[in-house]
Amino acid sequence: MRPDFEETVSKTGTATASSNRESSTSKLAKFFPNATPVRIPVRLTRLGTASNTFSESTIIEFGTPREVLFASTLPLEFADRLRLRNSDGTLDTEACVVALQYNGAQTAVAARFDHEVPNWIVKA
Repeated sequence: MRPDFEETVSKTGTATASSNRESSTSKLAKFFPNATPVRIPVRLTRLGTASNTFSESTIIEFGTPREVLFASTLPLEFADRLRLRNSDGTLDTEACVVALQYNGAQTAVAARFDHEVPNWIVKA
């Protein structure tokens, strides 16, 4: 077999394998039939006492009118209280964790807003 042929086959196989991977957030979104793919950078803060408040930057990957889905490295649990805020403050709300899917270092999280957040997600 020619060396250049082997290299081409190897690269193609690798590209196919990586493109077939599905994120844990995508898998969790299947449980939310109205979830729409989005990419909204936010600051996520786990609310609690001063000693157990944690924060990180993440990206909302899916949303419904009532829920957001994202990946997190924070130590989150079911019913944890969260604050989500985007950089310009147009999204600044609290939510409660309603679903988790653990996947190694990152966890796929679904959180439900405490109250209605009008026009935060607009479908075309």
